[in-house]
Amino acid sequence: MRLLVVEDEEDLAAAVRLGLTRAGYAVDVATDAGQAYDRLSYTAYDLLLLDVNLPDGDGFAMCRAIRRGEVPVAGGGDLRVLMLTARGALRDRVRGLDEGADDYVVKPFALAELLARVRALLRRDTGGPHAVLTVGPFTLDAARFEAARGGTPLALTNKEFGVLEYLMTRPGRVVPAEELLEHVWDENADPFTQTVRVTVGTLRRKLGGEAIETVVGRGYRLREAPCDG
Repeated sequence: MRLLVVEDEEDLAAAVRLGLTRAGYAVDVATDAGQAYDRLSYTAYDLLLLDVNLPDGDGFAMCRAIRRGEVPVAGGGDLRVLMLTARGALRDRVRGLDEGADDYVVKPFALAELLARVRALLRRDTGGPHAVLTVGPFTLDAARFEAARGGTPLALTNKEFGVLEYLMTRPGRVVPAEELLEHVWDENADPFTQTVRVTVGTLRRKLGGEAIETVVGRGYRLREAPCDG
């Protein structure tokens, strides 16, 4: 999953990015509203972590503009928004939620709580309230960073885990390589490399059988009932 952190405090932004990256997410950072609007216009993010007090605007106005469709947002209107701010008064929390935020976290916060809130918001992709995904013989627990086939643990890298999670939230659907690159890798990924193909290849070998199908010219599909190999 790909996240955008909008935070003008560089040390905090770096710490949040590091924590989220270690948890397996692809993370980009914007330090003001202008950068954030620019990134949102051409990158389809799964979650926006948004500070309220920005050098050139405020998060409340940005959230309102996104929800009203007043600014272009790549990927459509299903962007989740988590307000991340020191403004913890009741009126501020209520305003943030009324402006369209999905959650509101007050600084200072514990990284463990932030990660739990992020997981809760991203679970919408699973179509249910549980952190554990199940597709055919595969299970994936995002909270524990664990994946298994038929109960046997799989040793996956962060990117392999991210690709599997993304495919498991879309079983049977053909996912283009460009979409995987956009959601599993951050802005530092080179779109002209074979990074997606290589990662899918190593993941396929670890999953065994014909779990991941390559649909020539279109992308990759996770079979809901993969054959044994």
